[in-house]
Amino acid sequence: MTFDIIRTQHAPAAGGPCSQGVRFGELILTSLQTALDPQTGRVQGQDHAEQMHRCLCHLQAILEAAGSSLAGALKVTVYLTDLAALEAVDKVYADFFPVDSPARTVIAVSELPGGALAAVEAVAVRH
Repeated sequence: MTFDIIRTQHAPAAGGPCSQGVRFGELILTSLQTALDPQTGRVQGQDHAEQMHRCLCHLQAILEAAGSSLAGALKVTVYLTDLAALEAVDKVYADFFPVDSPARTVIAVSELPGGALAAVEAVAVRH
């Protein structure tokens, strides 16, 4: 069983013993994406919505590097440090998934890497 490691300079480099994502046949799985700036390694964005925008841009870049796009997303998992921000995050999310949105789970967490407020990961297919 072999799989391909996904790498792009348009999203933060993976930290620790992981990759930005992997592709196994037509299936793509991404690692958790926060609002880290790929050049500085610092979290960007003052609130959940700003950070979610950046997270989704990173997710988009990884999926494109894997030969897919956001349209290939089957399942997205969103992590928020405050569920009160969900309405604002949903507005940003809808800009990236305007029609035929993938399945989604939203999870409240007490903390995210680097002090981030929001994060996202996905399962997608190549198309």
